[in-house]
This record gives sequence, structure tokens and C-alpha cells, in this order.
Amino acid sequence: MLFGKPKSYLGVDLGAGGVKLVELRREKNRPVLFTYGFTSEAQDVHHLLAVQEKSIDELRRAAAGQMVSSESSTPPTPEQIDDDKIDRYAAMIKEVCQAAKTISKIAVVSLPVSGVFHAIVTLPLVKKQEFDKILKAEIKKLLPYSLEETALDYQILPTLAGDKSQRVLVNAVPRSLVVYYTKIFQAAGLKLDSLEPESMALSRSLIGRDMAVTMLVDIGAERTNFFIIDRAVPITHHSIEMGGTRINAILKRVLGVDDTVVEQIKHDLFDSFFLSGGKIGVSREKFFDLFDSIIEPIAKEIEFSFDLYFRQSGNEQKRPEKVVFTGGAAHLPYLTDAIAEKFKIKCYIGDPWGRVVYQERLKPLLRSIGPRMAVAIGLTLRNMV
Repeated sequence: MLFGKPKSYLGVDLGAGGVKLVELRREKNRPVLFTYGFTSEAQDVHHLLAVQEKSIDELRRAAAGQMVSSESSTPPTPEQIDDDKIDRYAAMIKEVCQAAKTISKIAVVSLPVSGVFHAIVTLPLVKKQEFDKILKAEIKKLLPYSLEETALDYQILPTLAGDKSQRVLVNAVPRSLVVYYTKIFQAAGLKLDSLEPESMALSRSLIGRDMAVTMLVDIGAERTNFFIIDRAVPITHHSIEMGGTRINAILKRVLGVDDTVVEQIKHDLFDSFFLSGGKIGVSREKFFDLFDSIIEPIAKEIEFSFDLYFRQSGNEQKRPEKVVFTGGAAHLPYLTDAIAEKFKIKCYIGDPWGRVVYQERLKPLLRSIGPRMAVAIGLTLRNMV
């Protein structure tokens, strides 16, 4: 009987906007929702990355053909990691697991975009024994720190007939960051199955096997991340420091409320707009005026992502077919309308529960919190699809 029990999988998204986790069970070869949980407290987990963010951002600008500083930085050593923060994050994860009554002790965990170096490297078609050596030599030219300090993962992208070169998707993470996350989850009583960039988890939960070129916009608490997914693989990404906290600031100023209630007001507003099918007591024009400082930067970054993608070899004639929004602030009223009108493209909020079996009565609730849970769902699906 023990061997007949369905196996469960746990995905944990430890982000600036709180802890989000989802546990799925495999039943009849399908992922079934077992439990989920989340917190809404802002946390400074990404601040550990501050010493390396500058260099990674410089590399992203280099990929876009912009100037790069000659300065480099060194990733934090394990000795620089704050044990008090580790204990605090571990306690938070434990609390969410206990409240959600999770069973699995093995977790797949997300890595923030700000901590991952991501690049497409073009290499000649060579034999396997030469490939690794050439790839590492190319990566070494780009990384702001040594290969010995870095955990590497790569994926060879599909080639077309007649190609004389190959493209390789590279993700590199400082080993100190791996140590940091390992310590947190050990303290929380969980074992790390793997660490995965948010972009891969989002692509899995929102895009799946769809081969169409898709723009994916993830609006978090502090950052908004922009990805272009081509043939189900994240090809480009960059981020800006803008997210739900700026929406909170606007609501606080307009409504004259304090910090203790503004987060709940925001979620109530978003849920009301979503569940009512787009009805709200403020006209679209008035809403655009209030939140222009949110909508306009997002539109500009989408345009920048398109330009970056088109400049890559082989993409000149391609055009993204849709824009998919996710993240805790994705339900900002009229946002999808504004982007759809500007770019004349299909635009909608993604449903990460689309590949998960759950009770029908939970649908309204799960759909409303879906954008916040997309990364955690994608992590959990890693072992199930």
C-alpha cells in the first residue's frame, strides 16, 4: 500500500513579495493540486545579490549592444551570508508549510532573475569533446567572476537545416547563492531537489509546449521582468526596478491611507476588477492617468525587448504573437487593454493552473491568485511534465 501512494512534489518561490508554495500529486499520470500557501510580507531576500547585480546588469546591456564598464565585482562568500536572515526565511517557509499542511520534504526552488546571468552564445558546429572547452572559453569572456565561482547550466537550442553554427542558452549562478539557498532550506527542514531560474518555471506553467514566440511580463513586488519565449525556451530577458510597491505608493497618495491597509486595498481592487469581468468604479481614461507611471515604462520595455529579439540572428522576420502577463500586480485594471492597443497584439493574463487538476469550486479563488503562484506552479511541474 505504501508503494501505491501518489508521489507529491513541492515548488517554492522565495521572492521579494513573500513566500509562495504549491504541492502537486501525480495521479493517473496527471498533476493534481494537493495544497498551496503564500505570504504577502515584503522581504529583503534579493538584497544579498546587490554586490553582483551591477555586473549582471552590465552584461545584459552588453547583449543589447550598449557600453559595458570594465569594472567587475566578486560574488559574496559563504562567510558573508547573514545567519539571522537564513533563520528568518527558514522560519517563514516552515510556517507556510505547516499552515498549508504540506507533505513533501523535497523542494524545487526558484532563483531570482537578478541573480542569474543569462545569455545566448553562438558556437561553431564541433565535436562533443571540443564543445565544452569552447563553450567555457566563451562564457569566461562574459562572466564578471571566475568559472570556479559559478554553477553553469546550458541548453543547445534547435538548429535549422543548413546552419553552420549552433546557439547555446547559458544560465550561470554564483555558487555562493546556491550555498545561501541550500542553508535556508536545510534550516526549514527541506531538501533542495534543484534550483531553477524564474524564467524557466514561468515558461513551463504559462507557455508549456506552445512553439509560438511569446512576450512574458512578470510584475513582482519590486521588479518587473520581461522575457521572450521562443519555441518554449526563454531567449531574452531583462528587468526594471518597478513593481507592486509603486502601485501601493500611488494608491496611498490618492486614497490617503497608510501602509497597514494599502496592500489589502490593492488586492481587493484587483480581485474586484478581475471577478467582475472588467467592471470598476473608475473610467479607463481616469485609471490610465493615475497609473501612467506604471503602464508607460512597461510598454517601453516591451518595445525594447522586441527590438533586442529582432536584432538576434535568425529572428529578423519573426514577430511575437502575444503578450502574457503574470506576477502579483498583473491584475492592474486595464493594463492588458493598454498594451494590446499599443502593439496591436493579443494580450492577456496567464493561467498557470491550466495544466493542473483541481476541484471546480476552487476555480474563482485559484484564478484570482494565479499570477502570484505562477513561478511556484512551474517549479512543481518540473518533475511532472
